[in-house]
Amino acid sequence: MRLNPLSMLSAAVLALLSSTTVMAADPPVIGLVTKTETNPFFVKMKEGAVEAAKKDGAKVVASAGKADGDNAGQVTAIENLVAAGAKTILITPSDSKAIVPAIKKARDKGVQVIALDSPTDPVEATDALFATDNYKAGVLIGEYAKAALGGKAAKIVTIDLMPGHPVGAQRHNGFLKGMGLQTLEAKSNELAKPSEVVCMADGFGDQAKGQTAMENCLQKVQGVNVVYTINEPSGAGAYNALKKAGKEAGVIIVSVDGGCQGVRDVEAGKITATSQQYPLKMAAMGVEAGIAYAKTGKKVSGYTDTGVTLIAKNAVAGVDSKDTKAGMDLCWGKK
Repeated sequence: MRLNPLSMLSAAVLALLSSTTVMAADPPVIGLVTKTETNPFFVKMKEGAVEAAKKDGAKVVASAGKADGDNAGQVTAIENLVAAGAKTILITPSDSKAIVPAIKKARDKGVQVIALDSPTDPVEATDALFATDNYKAGVLIGEYAKAALGGKAAKIVTIDLMPGHPVGAQRHNGFLKGMGLQTLEAKSNELAKPSEVVCMADGFGDQAKGQTAMENCLQKVQGVNVVYTINEPSGAGAYNALKKAGKEAGVIIVSVDGGCQGVRDVEAGKITATSQQYPLKMAAMGVEAGIAYAKTGKKVSGYTDTGVTLIAKNAVAGVDSKDTKAGMDLCWGKK
C-alpha cells in the first residue's frame, strides 16, 4: 500500500507535538533535605519550598534526617534524590564536613546543590549558600546584651549547638564580638572563651537538652547575669532551668531564630531579645534557582544573605531593634 506523503508528515508533526507536550508537562524535580522534620524552622522551610514550586510548575521532594546531627540520613536522602532525577538539591547540612563527599558525588553527576541556613565546610563544597549572616545575628544580640547590662560586669553562660558546627561558632563568636569580648575571626569554627564566659555547654538546639545544660552550669557557677543560646528552644530551656532554681530575675537571655513561639517568649519576658531569620525566603530563593537551572542550565554561585532583624520587647539606646508586634508579623511557625 502506498502511503500519502502528506499523511506521513501530519503523523510526524502530531507525534512531535505529543512528545513536546509530555516533556513540557514533566515538572523539574527539586530536592529538599533538612536536618529534621519536626523543628518549626524546617517545617516552614519545607512549606516555603512547596509553595514556591507550585507557583512555577516545579515539584519538591522533601526528606530529612531523624535528628539534628544525623549525617547518614542526609547522605541516603541525597542518593535517593539523585536516583529520582532531581537536578537541584537544597540542603541544611547536619554535619558540615561529613556531608561533603555525598554532595560531591551529586555535583559530579550534574546536580546543582545549594546549602540553606547552614554552610558546608568548606563553603565551596556546594554551588551556593542562601542563609542568614549568623555572625551578624550573634553580633546584634551581643550588642543588645551589653547595652542592657548598663555597665555591669558580665558573667556569661553560653548554651551552644554542638562541637565544630560553623553556624554554632558564628553565632557564638558574633555574640561575643557584640559584647566587646570576641577574640576569634568570623570564619573560625572554634568557640572563643574569654574570662567573662563562666560556663559553656552544648544544648543541640533542643529545649530539654538546653535546660539540662543550663542546670549543669548553675551547679558550677553563681551570679550569672547573661545567657547566650544558639536558638529559642534552647533559650526557653535555659529560662526554665533558671526559674526552677529561682534565679531568673535580672538575667538577660538572648537567642537567634525569630520563630513565632520564640517571639512570644520575648513578649513574655522569658527571652530578652532574639535575632530573627527568614527560612521562607531561603527556601523560595532555592526553588527559584532550581527552576532557573532546569530551564537554562545556569547554576547560581556564592553566598546570598537572606537577612536578620533584632527583636526585643524593650529597646535599648544605641541598638536598632523592632518590637514583638513586628516580630510576630514576620515570624514563622504556629501563630
